[in-house]
Amino acid sequence: MHLRRTAGRASPGGAGVRVPRSLGRPPLPDAAEIATTASANPRSPVSVSFLGVSTVLFDDGESAILTDGFFSRPSLPKTLLLPLRSDGPRIDSALRRAGIGTLDAVVCAHSHFDHALDSAAVALRTGAALVGGASTAQIGRGARMPEGRITVVADGSAVELGHFTVTFVESVHSYPDRAHGTIDRPLRQPARVRAFRCGEAWSMAVEHRPSGRRALVHSSAGFRAGMLDGLSAEVVYLSIGQLGRRTREYIGEYWRETVLSVGARRVVLTHWDDFFRPLDRPLRPLPYAFDDMRTSLDVLTACARRDGVDLQLPTLWRRADPWADMV
Repeated sequence: MHLRRTAGRASPGGAGVRVPRSLGRPPLPDAAEIATTASANPRSPVSVSFLGVSTVLFDDGESAILTDGFFSRPSLPKTLLLPLRSDGPRIDSALRRAGIGTLDAVVCAHSHFDHALDSAAVALRTGAALVGGASTAQIGRGARMPEGRITVVADGSAVELGHFTVTFVESVHSYPDRAHGTIDRPLRQPARVRAFRCGEAWSMAVEHRPSGRRALVHSSAGFRAGMLDGLSAEVVYLSIGQLGRRTREYIGEYWRETVLSVGARRVVLTHWDDFFRPLDRPLRPLPYAFDDMRTSLDVLTACARRDGVDLQLPTLWRRADPWADMV
């Protein structure tokens, strides 16, 4: 996988912001509106499981990596009012349900709590390396992870992790970033939600070397123009978190700079679920106070139809083959 690095320009912070509705939440679209990812079969060389927010498991039966690993999902009152710590029983339950025993790596998109709260705890439980930016490394150090199991990446870093190669491309967080900045010292839990500062935000290109299958995991709905030039991927796991608060023009540009830039044929949507709700309850979209999934879907569906791209919504826990029917 070759990466041509470009300086790019960040999408302007508050530009293109739409005033959202405030009450209720959008309905979850049904099968008539959007397809779901096909289950993997015994011949699938690698499976991909959606585990909520932007936690995604890539597994070929011998080697596995996990993005983020966020399973605690504390309630909104707890998140706002109390210091946060990883919930061991919830993590253990999720790992069992997902069939995760050992991992080669936990790779972190950025260091907000809904991505990185549990990253170190999951890595310690599964024997994994913790891979991400400098702020993510401080979360690992706060959890007393051995330094030799912490890998700090830079823009353009390509890291071999078991049977996978992950290329990290520096992006920007979606607007608004309510915990902007970096984590500059080891972060020990419990810690307030604002202590989980964003740090670097990564778009992660994943290649399964034995099969040549490629996917882009883009975990926050921001971008730098041209940042993905030179990369290609058949599948994009695309965050739509807070995207419904942006204008239709911004959403269209986001689609061009992520999906069309890498030549994707299929897009699987992530970061749409209410992450203040535990995984043992059915997933539902975030309330309008945080996002408007309906607006995002309306624009993205039109983009996908125009460009001949298959748009899908993942099913929680399902071991899927997003490359099905492509080869």
